[in-house]
Amino acid sequence: MKNYIENINKAFESRIRLGIMSILMVNDSMDFATVKEMLNITDGNLASHVTALEKLGYIEVRKQFVGKKPNTTYLATDAGKLAFSEHLSALESLIRKAT
Repeated sequence: MKNYIENINKAFESRIRLGIMSILMVNDSMDFATVKEMLNITDGNLASHVTALEKLGYIEVRKQFVGKKPNTTYLATDAGKLAFSEHLSALESLIRKAT
């Protein structure tokens, strides 16, 4: 019997990581405040999930100053885009098999 969940990426099991990647897949980049607001989460929660995705090489974090204010932006890497696309394909396959 075929294992239909073997290609589901464990990194995207968290709804927050799923949300972060979804946002970054349709935007070239997104700043910390906007992602936080869109997902309605705390600074610390966003930071911990971003760190996990960054360690996997799925997102890139860019820190800079705009005037005198710090600005952090995120973008999906090529590896992250591929991993997320494969994850979505695996979910679609699972759904098709379940119906």
